Amino acid sequence: MTTNTPILSFASTDLILEIPTTVEHQVHLHSQSFANSTSYQGYINQLCLGAVLPWLQEDFTPQAKVWPDTAALSSFWELVNGTAITVNATRFILVPSENIDSSELRVPQEWVDLPSWAGDYYLAVQVEPDEGYVRVWGYCSHAQLKTKGDYDPGDRTYALNEADIITDINILNVAQEFCADEVKRAATVDLPTLPQTQAENLITRLGNPEIITPRLAVPFPLWGGLMAHGGWRQRLYEQRLGLPEQRSVVQWLHSGVTQIAAATGWGKLNLQLSPVGARSVEERQPEISLSRQLAIAGQLYELLIIPQGQPNTRHWRFELRHATIGAAIPGGFKLRLLTEDLKPFPNNEDIATTAVDKLYIEVALEPGEGIVWEVEPLPDNYDREILRF
Repeated sequence: MTTNTPILSFASTDLILEIPTTVEHQVHLHSQSFANSTSYQGYINQLCLGAVLPWLQEDFTPQAKVWPDTAALSSFWELVNGTAITVNATRFILVPSENIDSSELRVPQEWVDLPSWAGDYYLAVQVEPDEGYVRVWGYCSHAQLKTKGDYDPGDRTYALNEADIITDINILNVAQEFCADEVKRAATVDLPTLPQTQAENLITRLGNPEIITPRLAVPFPLWGGLMAHGGWRQRLYEQRLGLPEQRSVVQWLHSGVTQIAAATGWGKLNLQLSPVGARSVEERQPEISLSRQLAIAGQLYELLIIPQGQPNTRHWRFELRHATIGAAIPGGFKLRLLTEDLKPFPNNEDIATTAVDKLYIEVALEPGEGIVWEVEPLPDNYDREILRF
């Protein structure tokens, strides 16, 4: 089928969507993206997303997209069930299950209590892999989960009874269009950032793929602090798969950007630099740098990492500029660097008080040290990452 329209219905309020055959093929190709213990969770989430996202794009907005981006999905599904999709300014959380019992909706605590993960609406989705369809049988708001849901400490989920779930999916579109002022989210509280040593210990311990449910292996404040940091979430995922370091800038320059990093937009770039005293084009030396394109407020920008100095006394220049030659960065933009555990340090920020051609920060780092970059306003699909030097 070329469209994702309902193919049958158990009741007039159910939404039954076919799983496209192209999605089923992709699922089998991506099965190696998970540890053996969690590959089926990834499988169910991929089928759910492949059926529901086209419906949201068709019925709500063509701009509906995965949060933070598709490249990050495997690192979420390895650890927690569920997928976030942004529809304009609204975030939907898809909660798939093979359970045919629709007496309650169970949502993992991470999608409810982590401020950066929480959604506005939660969709209950029954997945039928053998039959080739999914059934979206109800939804609720974040506020409903927090005020009417029962928290189960055993599996760290919020369970909402069917009586408190809106089972007519048609109402969702109406609510989006006419109830914009409805209070959809309850208050959430930021967890404190974990000390780096503690995060390293957790990643080493929980990175063992024989721990089938790492999310239940440590208290939630520790686990939640780890998950709220995108860079630590990615490192835990990669360790569970037995992958070597994926974000070593030095290795990228020597042997190329890793596949995981390339999927997030990183690539090599040759810059023509003029050494002091150079008078001719022939004396200009090409310098390999790293580049990543960012979409911010409808405009394209470029984040560069440029090696400075000699290999034995190297420091690094982080530079943000507009992707269009001659275009300026607007006033109010910020480029910021933080330590791996998100602490500032002297001269770690450059701010455009008026329109400028570039923002930049130069920093000297110890071998193996990690850095997190941030840009304000926030780029589309931003997910914190730890770059290793």
